[in-house]
Amino acid sequence: MDMASATVKIDSESYAKLKATAEETGRPMIEVLAMAIDSYSRRAFLEGVNADFAALRSDPQKWKAELAERAAWDATLSDGLEAD
Repeated sequence: MDMASATVKIDSESYAKLKATAEETGRPMIEVLAMAIDSYSRRAFLEGVNADFAALRSDPQKWKAELAERAAWDATLSDGLEAD
């Protein structure tokens, strides 16, 4: 893990949770914090993707185009090439 040094202020309740989690897991607080940030970032990304797909599905014309494109790509699965 590349360690850049920075100071981040957090409230005392969050600090207590971070410290408790580190103690419970036996991991350094910086590692617990990095994992929490990564988890939050992934969740935010997936929520965005889900919102985008919901918007796509709400437009019947765009959803029909999406399904047609998927069908076109499905044809490549039987292209005669062996799987890697």
